[in-house]
Formats: sequence, C-alpha cells, structure tokens
Amino acid sequence: MSLKIVVLAKQVPDTRNVGKDAMTAEGTVNRAALPAIFNPEDLNALEQALRLKDQNPGSTVGVLTMGPPRAGEIIRQGLYRGTDTGWLLTDRKFAGADTLATSYALAMAVKKIGDVDIIIGGRQAIDGDTAQVGPQVAQKLGLNQVTYAEEILKIEDGKATIRRHIDGGVETVVAPLPVLVTVNGTAAPARPCNAKLVMKYKYATCPMERTGNEPWAKLYEERPYLTLNQWSVADVDGDEVQCGLSGSPTKVKSVQNIVFQAKESKTLTGSDADVEGLVKELLNEKIIG
Repeated sequence: MSLKIVVLAKQVPDTRNVGKDAMTAEGTVNRAALPAIFNPEDLNALEQALRLKDQNPGSTVGVLTMGPPRAGEIIRQGLYRGTDTGWLLTDRKFAGADTLATSYALAMAVKKIGDVDIIIGGRQAIDGDTAQVGPQVAQKLGLNQVTYAEEILKIEDGKATIRRHIDGGVETVVAPLPVLVTVNGTAAPARPCNAKLVMKYKYATCPMERTGNEPWAKLYEERPYLTLNQWSVADVDGDEVQCGLSGSPTKVKSVQNIVFQAKESKTLTGSDADVEGLVKELLNEKIIG
C-alpha cells in the first residue's frame, strides 16, 4: 500500500559547543551563536521513513520542521537522501516555543498537510532532551502512538508492526494507522546523501532564505521544485496565543557549560568528615547540585 509519511525533524544547536553566549537575556537559545546540526535521532527517524517508502511503492515522504529560515537546510538534507518534499514553519511568532507550543504548531501543520498515514520523529532533541514533542503531537491529533521504536518492520492491512526497546529487552507491537512513532538513536543510521539528488536540490530554498542576488535566481522560475514550502502561523490557521513564548509555560533561566578537568587526586577515608567535605566541594564547584 502507498503511504503518506511525514518526518518531524529539528535543526538543533550543537550542544558539544555551548559557550557563554548560548542564551539570550530573555532565556531563549541564541541560535546564531551556535553551530546548527540535524538532530541526531531525527536522522534515525528519517531512515525509517525512507525504508517504508522503499518497501511500499507509491509512498511519499516529507520533512516537517520549525525554526528560523536557515532551518530550510533540514529539508534539503532530507531531499538529498530521497524525500519528496518538506515544509518549514518559520515566523517570529513561533520563536521561543517550548514543547507545548512546538507540538501545537506541528500538529496544526500536519492538519494542513492532511491525510497522513504515519508520522515519524526522533525520540528527543539534544537541545532539550524532553522526549515530549512527539507524544504531544499525537495527543493533539488524536493519533495512536508508539515510542522508543527500534525498527518499523512492516505496514500491512492498515497496521504498522513495530519493534520497540523497553527496559530489559524489546517488544513487538502492532498499531493501526494513522500512527505516530518516535525512534531511538539505536535504530538504523540515516543513509548517506545521494550525489545526484544533491546536485538536483542544492539550490532548493525557502523564500525567506533568499537574498535576491543569487547568481542562480532564474532557476527558481524554471524549476518550481527548488522553492520549498514555507508556512507562517496564519498559513496553518494557528492561534498566536498558543505559539512561541506566549504559548510556552516553560521558561529556561540559564544554561551553563561545565568542563570537567583532571586535578590532583585525593585519598578519602570512609569517615563522615571526609564524605561531608567531598560533597561540599562538589557543590561549590557546581559539579552536583
């Protein structure tokens, strides 16, 4: 059977390079100060989607992401690997969204896309590690959901057979479509980019990514597929109050980059005084707390 598949993907700051300018005064991530990468577990999710496309002729895969205009790179990375389309939610009114506001925006976009058979996303994003967005999207759309998936084994007779990781082992579950699946980082890694697809889509951009002075500007008229879908809050019929900072009850106060460095060794006894001294030192150095 042919499937309409949507992959939820996110461009995230590389948390291996968090510096003193990582946060703004308002408590949001200063994305301009951090290198941006494709969220790792979303790449695992993308691979599961592409495998389903390979197994089910006539299926389509689209990448849905939310972020500033530069997040269009996430859609291109999908196209380079074999997806068919993508949608970028970009609007200043989306800025500062926590998981609640993010899941609302994504759910509204999925409704606009319409008739989706399966939504696949990574278990969690490395900039928040909450694992909340996928389940919240499923709840808002009233969909079945399967979390911690290792592999989507097959789609047959309107049902998805999925192997998922649980404490102490794995289990295989069957869920009726439509369904939302979140994928672990231990699932199969994403396939490499295809050279022919890179050449085809390397100039694909969302309108807000363009300066107007690109030497290849005429290509956008000649090749409509190079213009990626770009949606605002209004385009998805979203409620502004439920988007961005206004729709986000969670506020981040600060982010710190703690670097562990080897120092002189100490030999401790099991005495109460030594244990108390160690705990105080760890607290003072902000290693625990």
